[in-house]
Amino acid sequence: MPRHNFFGKLGSKRYWEKWDRVSEIDLREIARKFFERIWQVEAPSADCLLFDTTNYYTYIASQTDSDLAQRGKNKAGKHHLRQIGLGLLVARDSRLPLYYSVYPGNLHDSKHFAAVMDEMFGMVCGLNKTKERLTVVIDKGMNADDNYAWIDEHSRIHFITTYSTYFAQDLAATPLDRFEPAETAENRQYIEEGREDECLLAYRTKGEYWGKERTVIVTHTPASARKQAYTFAEKLEAMRQELLDMRAKVRDKAPHWRNEEAVRERYIRFCEQLHMVPQLYELEFTQSPDGLAMSFRKNVYLVSRKQAMFGKNIIITDNTDWLTSDIIEANLARWQVEDRFRLSKDDDLVGTSPIRHWTDSKIRCHLFTCVVAMTYLRRIELKMAAAGRTRSIEEVMDDMRHLHHVLSARKGSRTPERRLETPSKTQSEVLSAFGYHVDKSGVLQGPAG
Repeated sequence: MPRHNFFGKLGSKRYWEKWDRVSEIDLREIARKFFERIWQVEAPSADCLLFDTTNYYTYIASQTDSDLAQRGKNKAGKHHLRQIGLGLLVARDSRLPLYYSVYPGNLHDSKHFAAVMDEMFGMVCGLNKTKERLTVVIDKGMNADDNYAWIDEHSRIHFITTYSTYFAQDLAATPLDRFEPAETAENRQYIEEGREDECLLAYRTKGEYWGKERTVIVTHTPASARKQAYTFAEKLEAMRQELLDMRAKVRDKAPHWRNEEAVRERYIRFCEQLHMVPQLYELEFTQSPDGLAMSFRKNVYLVSRKQAMFGKNIIITDNTDWLTSDIIEANLARWQVEDRFRLSKDDDLVGTSPIRHWTDSKIRCHLFTCVVAMTYLRRIELKMAAAGRTRSIEEVMDDMRHLHHVLSARKGSRTPERRLETPSKTQSEVLSAFGYHVDKSGVLQGPAG
């Protein structure tokens, strides 16, 4: 074979072409077998599952053909770039990924959830030792009538979700004297520290949502309420100052400030910039021989109603027999999926984003390998925890990255030996957690060595 042809077959172009041979169907089968194997070796308790979505931006040009890379609301704020969505199902107790899905970046979360429910829950229910009753914790982005109709018809699947306070303002404005501290682990810690004022409060009731009566819990977080109150007061004062300035311009009959509708329009645009509703202040205009006059006053009822909603969150579930504290703890556990997404965007650990592939087949393969990496990183954390070492995966990977080694072959031996430099204390702890050690000659020895 000519020399240039030989090296051409080893080039990066040929390497990436091989990825195109892995079809979407093949990749699904590979992923299924991978998660089945993870289930066998870790045996997580799948009674409570966490599902959430994220997206990854890409620099794919607008004219490049792609079904996956589409423009949408990007969570990194790069709305001008095309993006790809990723859904991830995680076991609550172990934080191990159990299922993932890739979808177009312009598809709404609720529609994607509807599209994968059959496959996702079918796979989880088919795994060995799966509990008879499964609860999935989701975000309000997944809320849709059809989705809950599907769950209601499924004998094994139950849900816990959040609900927008915007669509339940009366409920969110429930007076705090109807709340009581929740029996959560964090609250118990606050009480031990003498910080009872920081305790999360809860109010439990019932209501009809998505065609059936559900258990509803309204929570109040003091820290969030204080932060929202501070921000609200600042914006409310900014609105007042702007109105004072507007009133002065109207009074002075400044150019472009003599038309009532034009002034109202300017006020509305200013409120939109602050993400505040214009109705918080009531504007009044009168016309006299001297010209236009303007006055305004605060809508005290609306302001107090907004303040009553600060720090409030609404949780809805069909687990009517669960304790309030259990429902709240399960809902709070959604951070575990968000933590997996955070790791995926860490360049030193997974480096999912930005996605630099430009064909859908390669994008799917890339995201699968990233989910595999997230899974292995979590397995490392679990191994360390089992060995009594509570260290973050960032610390573990940084330590092991600095453990240098060489491969050496003795004369007459076909098997090379891996020789390591003397491990530090923390590096030795990691090796020990996996059943390895370094002998006196610097050779890595396995569990049976």
